[in-house]
Amino acid sequence: MGQEPRTLPPSPNWYCARCSDAVPGGLFGFAARTSVFLVRVGPGAGAIPGTPPFRVIGELVGHTERVSGFTFSHHPGQYNLCATSSDDGTVKIWDVETKAVVAEHALHQHTISALHWSPRVKDLIVSGDEKGVVFCYWLNRNDSQHLFVEPRTIFCLTCSPHHEDLVAIGYKDGIVVIIDISKKGEVIHRLRGHDDEIHSIAWCPLPGEDCLPINQEENSEPELPNGKVIAQTPVTKGCYLATGSKDQTIRIWSCSRGRGVMTLKLPFLKRRGGVDPTVKERLWLTLHWPRDQPTQLVSSCFGGELLLWDLTQSWRRKYSLFSASAEGQNHSRIVFNLCPLQTEDNKQLLLSTSMDRDVKCWDMATLECCWTLPSLGGFAYSLAFSPVDTGCLAIGVGDGMIRVWNTISIKNNYDVKNFWQGVKSKVTALCWHPTKEGCLAFGTDDGKVGLYDTYSNKPPQISSTYHKKTVYSLAWGPPIPSLSLGGEGDRPSLTLYSCGGEGLVLQHNPWKLNGEAFDINKLIRDTNSIKYKLPVHTEISWKADGKIMALGNEDGSIEIFQVPNLKLICTIQQHHKLVNTISWHHEHSSQPELSYLMASGSNNAVIYVHNLKAVIESNPESPVTITEPYRTLSGHTAKITCLAWSPHHDGRLVSASYDGTAQVWDALQEEPLCNFRGHRGRLLCVAWSPLDPDCIYSGADDFCVYKWLASMQEHSRPPQGKKSIELEKKRLSQPKPKPKKKKKLTSRVSVKQELYDGNEEESIRESAGPAENGSVSEQEGEEEAREPELPCGVASVVSREPVICPPLSLGLEKPKVIVNNKVTLLKKEPPKDKPEALVIKKRKARSMLPLSTSLDHRSKEELHQDCLVLATAKHFKELNEDVSADLEERFHLGLFTDRATLYRMMEVEGKGHLENGHPELYHQLMLWKGDLKGVLQTAADRGELTDNLVAMAPVAGYHVWLWAVEAFAKQLCFQEQYVKAASHLLSIHKVYEAVELLKAHHFYREAIAVAKARLRPEDPILKDLYLSWGAILEKDGHYAVAAKCYLGAASAYDAAKVLAKKGDAASLKTAAELASIVGEDELSASLALRCAQELLLARNWVGAQEALQLHGSLKGQRLVFCLHELLSKHWEERQLSEGESASSSYNTWSTGIAGPLPERVTAVWKSAFSLDTPEQYQAALQQLQTIKYPSATNNTPFKQLLLHICHDLTLAVLSQQVASWDKAVEALLRAVVRSYDSGNFTVMQEVHSAFLPEGCDHLRDKLGDHQSPATPAFKSLEAFFIYGRLYEFWWSLSRPCPESSVWVRAAHRRTTSVEQSQQLDDAGSEETDTQAPQPEPSKLPELDMRLTEESKRMLNTCKELFSEKHASFQNSQRTVAEVQETLAEMIRRHQKSQFCKPTANGPDKNDPEQEAEQPLPSPQSLGKEEKNEPLSLPELTKRLTEANERIAKFPESVKTWPFPDVLECCLVLLHVGSQSPGSVTQEMQQQAQELLQKYGSTKVYQRHCQTFCT
Repeated sequence: MGQEPRTLPPSPNWYCARCSDAVPGGLFGFAARTSVFLVRVGPGAGAIPGTPPFRVIGELVGHTERVSGFTFSHHPGQYNLCATSSDDGTVKIWDVETKAVVAEHALHQHTISALHWSPRVKDLIVSGDEKGVVFCYWLNRNDSQHLFVEPRTIFCLTCSPHHEDLVAIGYKDGIVVIIDISKKGEVIHRLRGHDDEIHSIAWCPLPGEDCLPINQEENSEPELPNGKVIAQTPVTKGCYLATGSKDQTIRIWSCSRGRGVMTLKLPFLKRRGGVDPTVKERLWLTLHWPRDQPTQLVSSCFGGELLLWDLTQSWRRKYSLFSASAEGQNHSRIVFNLCPLQTEDNKQLLLSTSMDRDVKCWDMATLECCWTLPSLGGFAYSLAFSPVDTGCLAIGVGDGMIRVWNTISIKNNYDVKNFWQGVKSKVTALCWHPTKEGCLAFGTDDGKVGLYDTYSNKPPQISSTYHKKTVYSLAWGPPIPSLSLGGEGDRPSLTLYSCGGEGLVLQHNPWKLNGEAFDINKLIRDTNSIKYKLPVHTEISWKADGKIMALGNEDGSIEIFQVPNLKLICTIQQHHKLVNTISWHHEHSSQPELSYLMASGSNNAVIYVHNLKAVIESNPESPVTITEPYRTLSGHTAKITCLAWSPHHDGRLVSASYDGTAQVWDALQEEPLCNFRGHRGRLLCVAWSPLDPDCIYSGADDFCVYKWLASMQEHSRPPQGKKSIELEKKRLSQPKPKPKKKKKLTSRVSVKQELYDGNEEESIRESAGPAENGSVSEQEGEEEAREPELPCGVASVVSREPVICPPLSLGLEKPKVIVNNKVTLLKKEPPKDKPEALVIKKRKARSMLPLSTSLDHRSKEELHQDCLVLATAKHFKELNEDVSADLEERFHLGLFTDRATLYRMMEVEGKGHLENGHPELYHQLMLWKGDLKGVLQTAADRGELTDNLVAMAPVAGYHVWLWAVEAFAKQLCFQEQYVKAASHLLSIHKVYEAVELLKAHHFYREAIAVAKARLRPEDPILKDLYLSWGAILEKDGHYAVAAKCYLGAASAYDAAKVLAKKGDAASLKTAAELASIVGEDELSASLALRCAQELLLARNWVGAQEALQLHGSLKGQRLVFCLHELLSKHWEERQLSEGESASSSYNTWSTGIAGPLPERVTAVWKSAFSLDTPEQYQAALQQLQTIKYPSATNNTPFKQLLLHICHDLTLAVLSQQVASWDKAVEALLRAVVRSYDSGNFTVMQEVHSAFLPEGCDHLRDKLGDHQSPATPAFKSLEAFFIYGRLYEFWWSLSRPCPESSVWVRAAHRRTTSVEQSQQLDDAGSEETDTQAPQPEPSKLPELDMRLTEESKRMLNTCKELFSEKHASFQNSQRTVAEVQETLAEMIRRHQKSQFCKPTANGPDKNDPEQEAEQPLPSPQSLGKEEKNEPLSLPELTKRLTEANERIAKFPESVKTWPFPDVLECCLVLLHVGSQSPGSVTQEMQQQAQELLQKYGSTKVYQRHCQTFCT
């Protein structure tokens, strides 16, 4: 399992001659997309014993485009330096220890294609580009040299290891040259022999030419003069060079002779599942010449195999195959790079990168594969842990493959299997079957849903029903009744549900995937008899018990359905933007009610948690609408893409967001615990390890999956402000996505569309993928076309693989240019002719019979001959052959002879017109003949019908006219004149066809006008038009026009919903008014309330009251808002508000009323709302009592807290008015407890001063009888009142203290159970809290002056706080919490000790308790200081059981109504006694000490007990 972070990196870049390298000591780096990933190899990697010795240790981030070259400095003492080249035009030098850029240059004007750090010169980096330019750059003196050797595309270059001035360069056309850089790049040798791209150049590791037994004469190749013939100097003497080329050969060259001495032809290895070796494109031939074995050479081969050639026996072509014995250890696709690496323990290793996306490490001694590092070639869209095969993590990737990672493998940290068959598209969703081993459902970008058996090698089963768009999510759930599933007996226990981008949820029968899937909308409609349009679904999630299904929708609503018939029991209106993710809490919590928690995230950055226990258990008749969340988690700054509950904790949630971070929350406390910022992109998925409570996996659009530990994160919340801007910059340094052509993204794109609609870096350069894809096995179908590494530009010039894209695009563009030129020239032609002539002369009409006319203008002889031929023809009835031939030649005489000849003349003239591009003249000639039908037929065939021709068509008869109009309409459609085509169809009464034509081409406005004018009002076509247009407008964000469409379709409900989509106050108010007009009362009420709440946040009470006035059922809410306004006004007068008073908009009745606040409230209610009689009060009370708000936490936003408190106070005032004092006390106590739980002491004291100015005595009198059911509640209320006074009094004693310590409540609240507030921390003089930074109220100085009498009375009442039963109850609760904490700590320690990996900064650095800026040490940290006697597990379990039993015995009244922490009050009193001797009676001090001794056994209080009780 491994207690250390891990990275699944992006794939090494393809088609680069050198984009990975390694240095002695065990550091390996490879270029992946725009950065370089570093891997530590060997003993220094710190891998867990028994696992492969390597670890991904970091990333070099800085380039903005693909990194095309990477090379280390191979000089001892500077192994930490390396260089990279990139398509962004720069060469950067890095220090890998600091991961920072040391120097850079941007000298190249063209794409850099080769890079090498000289092995002889410490600071020389040589680079070459596609136009043949070479730059030498000396780092230490920041100097450079420009060399232009050959005007050819450089493919690779390698500096000589023996001579500092020699560099060998390989070109695209197969030429290899050796240059001397000291002589301005003079060519020493030009080596000819290869006839295709040079992929790799390797110098022999030994100088001289004695290492290979090559006979000088024995060489089949003829001597060729290679370049200049130069004298044999020591410079060139004696060294071999090996080159690998795409022409399938390796050649060894002699430098002393400047020619080839050996040629090795690659063998065709027949292997299982291999590809056709004759496909030349499938080859990349890379070489490595081992330093310690100069007679051997390693090369890649056709299908990914590696060969070790024996150069001593070249004539026999002798080679050994790497990993010959172990099947499946070799690469399955071509290999791009080979890097030797010597580890600290002197092992000789070889690292290879390949198109199969694996990095492999080979032991050169045995030629066996030591380990494999898998990588990702696309976005990591989806993560899913198998519920059956623990630790098995499935990853859905944008490269068309599913990875299944066995994360608990003991022998291999990266035990990853790839599944690609039948996928052929980005994998966007995954879901394991809950009980069946190895059964994995997947969904893809093109709408496919399939099932893999990961234990077999069979291709997956594919559902015959595809989604029209991307599959967003998958879920296994119980079968719901649908015809397709047959009878009870033969249905599976679980079926697969898929939600697609078009908004449908389909149910697939896993036993019959070839059968049709069932659209669950049909069942939802029938069961709930829904008339209006169903929302577009974007997410589906089943509760773990399979009884409840949640559907998230595009409008932000979430609907909760009950099996078996999908009865809608509840709608949650919270997000108001597209819902991306819904997650139900696990079922195995220590508190069973937590399984009803449902967390959801949307395109808004806020996460909401809802508690659906009450709704699900009450099983309401009609659906309930929920508008208040149970918990709100805010902090992210961009959309939420994924949520996952921890299976190890209660209420702990992790979220993934587009802000580039993952956040762990304590959802019950609304508290951010830790924030992971390791990704360089937008996060798409997150999953909690099922085995390790501290370990989380996340995936993003940076092609990475990270395994990280929550306890090791230094940040506790998402970045805000500057930090998030930095993170955004970091993200933007990734390659920029170039959107696909012809795809206009609408203004409001859903996250899921945005995610999958060509907004992904993988698809940036799809057109530039290697062309081989078409011909290879299924796997490559789409995978390679999506490689991000080859931009079009590079491909067209370098063409390392034949690339189709550039020529195509040029081909498309040229005609356009020509056409444009034509058009512009035509426009400009007339002015070139004499402009005066244009004005004076009208242009002469074109002749209808130009050929005849021209024949009549010939020479006199010809005209005379015409006369003779004509005379002969007219005079003789029988014409001889000569005359006939003459007549045929002189066709213009048809004008003077018979009709047949005339027709022939017209035919010749007509042909002439057509050839000269004047079809209209031809048509006129045909009309003269009277052949109207023929004219129409010809014109229709040639697409040359005109309005004139069609207008004449009726002359040829009714049917001909009908046919002609239809033909013309078709022709107009081809010319994209759809509206005109529709008008013509209307002329022959084809109304439906005309409407359909307009609709199909999105002319909705016109289509509706036609349909409304020509069809019956009740025709369904009309409604369909309105709904279709409305849906498109809604998608584009034109909500008001969409609402009009829905109103036109008599779908008022949808109109109101769409208007509310914008979410601003004005839209919500209009939507509420609209819903009210059309009688959708429930919707109207919920929208009006939402509108009022929006206005309330802006402190606009006038607008809020106007909104609430829209609906009678909101009368109660009007009272709450009124009280809220009066309270805010009251505080503003006392300078207690948050300083926003300037922008507040108050109602007139809020000013000018004097007296205590409750009286002012009732007076306003009476005057402004005519609330006078007990019946009216009772009605309002019943209305408000149905609304339940969740308890507060110290992370509840202040404005939300205030609204909830005002709701309770309104109930209290109403109850007083109807003399229901029990209810009044309970409501008042709820308001007080809410402020207490949120840690807002000031608000609590303000509630006391406004509603209990004289204390609680009058309430005691009203309750009267001691047996009243509200007595326990009253006792609690009184206790809180005294608690507040006690603190005020204590602080008044220490007035000179800084202000912050005066008005701050001393104890944080920790709500560890859902219903009960239980206190874990205590109060003491040292403690402060940053929760409530309000200024102190002005009434304290008075209290200070009248210390004597006031204090005596007040201190005497403190006896009420010494409640033995509450002290005992709170002690039991503390024990339970402490034991649970200790158990969790024990589990954590056990795991850490087991894996011998203590975290670097101590076990407690990030304990959530301590992160809360809490004054006291947290319980567990105290425990560690005092752990004299470690407790055993049985002892802890026993304690837990006993404490739970004690809690069960307490009366309900004690459990129901919270009470101030008794021991805290004891401590404060003892402090008061010590600061002001004599103020607290001896008896009270003794009582306090006794309670502390008796119940202060928990760690929280032990230190304080020692202070006061010894």
